Amino acid sequence: MFLLEKMTSNKFNRLFDKFPVLGMIHLAGIDPVGRALKESELFEKEDVDGIIVENYCGSTEDVRVTLRELSKLENKIIIGVNILPNEFESSFRLANEYGAKFIQLDYVAGHYTNGWLNPKVYNSIRKEFSDIVVLGGVWPKYYHPIPNSNLEEDLKEGMERADAIVVTGESTGKETPLDKIMRFREILGDYPLVVGAGVNRSNIEGQFRVSDGFIIGSYFKDGQVKNPIFQNRVREIMDAVRRLKK
Repeated sequence: MFLLEKMTSNKFNRLFDKFPVLGMIHLAGIDPVGRALKESELFEKEDVDGIIVENYCGSTEDVRVTLRELSKLENKIIIGVNILPNEFESSFRLANEYGAKFIQLDYVAGHYTNGWLNPKVYNSIRKEFSDIVVLGGVWPKYYHPIPNSNLEEDLKEGMERADAIVVTGESTGKETPLDKIMRFREILGDYPLVVGAGVNRSNIEGQFRVSDGFIIGSYFKDGQVKNPIFQNRVREIMDAVRRLKK
């Protein structure tokens, strides 16, 4: 187990510099692909480390076309994929087809009243695309663990299936409770832990100290995922992270 944890955590660390900030592209608007390309350019201009192209407001085809168009550009920003709800096979295959370096999944471990990952199928697909880094959730937003679930057992299982664990609160844009992040950290030790929801200017310092990266979406859009990105909010967060890294 220790060897596996060390190997997979190194994949995350090799892909990203110290404490990456990843911006969400939700594919909203009348022209979701056109907006996505502009958002990618804005994120890159503000030195955001990576983007996640997600079908939250758009379709899987919108994701495909966006990835195709991004692959034609000379991007320095690291590109990731998330196909909801937890469509790991589609995420892996799209990432592989268009050169994306990582995927995000709602969950990689745990049993939920509204979802369960088939480990045999997942492990087979992950082995096929072993170069793609996985950011996987455990006990994530919108999913409810079945009775008698054990967080420690689920996190240890998640460490075998992902290169970093993502922790979230109850829903999109809602702050991830600091005590939940700290509980994850206590169990994970130095295994990469990414806060995946609710990061904002007021909580950034406390969450920075107990995590290894941020995924930020709605805060960059003034709390509304269908809004365009507010560049001043991106700059505000990136300036804060740079100060905290020093």
